[in-house]
Amino acid sequence: MIYFLLLIIVPAIVGMWAQMKVSGTYRRFSQVGSRSGITGREAAEYVMRKAGITDVEITRCRGHLTDHYDPRHKRLVLSEENYHGHSLAALGVAAHEAGHAIQHHVGYAMLKARMALVPITTLASQMLPFVIIGGFFFQMMGLIKLGVLVYLVLTVFQLITLPVEFDATRRAKGELVNLGILERGEMVGVNKTLDAAALTYVAAFVASLGNLIYLFLLTRR
Repeated sequence: MIYFLLLIIVPAIVGMWAQMKVSGTYRRFSQVGSRSGITGREAAEYVMRKAGITDVEITRCRGHLTDHYDPRHKRLVLSEENYHGHSLAALGVAAHEAGHAIQHHVGYAMLKARMALVPITTLASQMLPFVIIGGFFFQMMGLIKLGVLVYLVLTVFQLITLPVEFDATRRAKGELVNLGILERGEMVGVNKTLDAAALTYVAAFVASLGNLIYLFLLTRR
């Protein structure tokens, strides 16, 4: 019971706290407009243009914080609020996604590794419902062993994701100031928004690692 509490419940609580923190921080700084009045779309375009990127499409999608970069189709996708918005949060998120485009453009090794793991990670994610039901609740040894493999894949993916996200954030922060999109004083809001988002990736890694260790311990009984 103690292992279940420490390895499953505590990381889950940390994950929920991280999600609440990023939502609260984003909400706060989405209400603070930038002095430049530049939109998220324009910020992403400027950051990529500075890096010599001209073949990435910038588009929008519905949903809250659904922003992402699609390396397969060279498409930078921003949520409606960040595509049109000119808040500190919108510019920070847009520049972060542009940071991923720069990683792709320069051949950043960790992004390549994450892209290579996507197919097997997708397959592992599809197996999760069986692992959770059979392994966690019914203690079926075959599914517990499968769960170890599933969570090993997911944990490696989450581990590789950490430097990818941190590097994209580093690139974003630097370019927002270098290009004059934001003044240094405005970077406080961007820093807090992106740092809060980074916590969700750390929490996801910790949760995945906890599940992996817990299932491995079950196989040792």
